[in-house]
Amino acid sequence: MNEISEIISKLELKPHPEGGYFRETYRSAGSIPKDALGGQYSGDRNYATAIYYLITSQHFSAFHKITQDETWHYYDGAAMCLHIISPTGEYKKLLISNNLSRGELPQFTVPGGYWFASEVSVPDSYSLMGCTVAPGFSFEDFIMPKREELLTLFPQHHQLITNLTHG
Repeated sequence: MNEISEIISKLELKPHPEGGYFRETYRSAGSIPKDALGGQYSGDRNYATAIYYLITSQHFSAFHKITQDETWHYYDGAAMCLHIISPTGEYKKLLISNNLSRGELPQFTVPGGYWFASEVSVPDSYSLMGCTVAPGFSFEDFIMPKREELLTLFPQHHQLITNLTHG
C-alpha cells in the first residue's frame, strides 16, 4: 500500500466522486461551440481532456455515464475490470491491461451514453490508468445515479449494479 500512497503523492491525485483518485493532465486550449455539438451538451466543450486515474482493490469506480466517448489507457498495476451496460441493457466485461495473451486490451473506448464501472482484478492491488475524453470532459456531462435508478432500468443486472453502486 506504500506504493499506492507514493503514486497518489507523486502524481498529485485527488479523490474522484465515482471512487478512486484522479488528476486532470490535459485540457485543449480550443473548444467546440455548443451549436456544433448537438442538443445533449449544455455549453461549449474543449476539443479533448485527459486524466490520470488510479483505482485500488479497496474501492471501486461506481456506475456512471458521460455524454462523450472515453478512452481508457493502461499504465501500471493489475488489470482493471471494466463493466459496461449499453443504453439497451447489453452487458460487456473487459480487462484493461497489457497481457495480450490473456485477451486483455491496453486501451478501450467506452461510447458516450453507456453506463460503466470499474474495479481492480486482483486483491490488494491497484490499476493506474489514463482516460482521454472527446469532446472534453465537463462535470455537467457526468451522471452517477443512485442504485435504485439503475436497478429500475436494468433489473437483469441486479447483482452487478448492487456491487458497483453507492446506495
